[in-house]
Amino acid sequence: MGDSRVEVIDPRVMRDVLGHFASGVTVVTADADEGPIGFTCQSFSSLSLDPPLVALAPARTSRTWPRLRDLGRFCVNVLAEDQAGLSSAFARSGVDKFAGVSWRPSRQGSPVLDGVVAWLDCTLWAEYDGGDHTIVAARVLDLAADPQRRPLLFHRGRYGLVEDAGA
Repeated sequence: MGDSRVEVIDPRVMRDVLGHFASGVTVVTADADEGPIGFTCQSFSSLSLDPPLVALAPARTSRTWPRLRDLGRFCVNVLAEDQAGLSSAFARSGVDKFAGVSWRPSRQGSPVLDGVVAWLDCTLWAEYDGGDHTIVAARVLDLAADPQRRPLLFHRGRYGLVEDAGA
């Protein structure tokens, strides 16, 4: 226990190992002066019931997160299993991510994407250093879910659960 050496973890190995944990896929959206903006975020979870908080972790390289941070409000859209195309579209840079995308404004004015499993309208609560990501705690102001829809999962580098060929 007295050994203070820290072994260096190969980022490729870490990505591969953590890829075995299936995660949901979200698109975080807001309505800015120049129109709706958003980005795909797969690091998302419930954080607290009292107060109602969620956590997300945008990459430090994100050009969209700083704009949403400045607005201070946004909507987390939990994508449905048939929305992999939306996930890919909102992961791109330098394009109109909302081209052809149907949505409606939440009570706070943020885009709620049509057909999502759930959505959570939020305000920024706090931010923390998360290495190459920013850890964001957000207070939930409004939310809803469609129990008829199933979530889009990301597992082992692909959408959906990946089965082992030898299993």
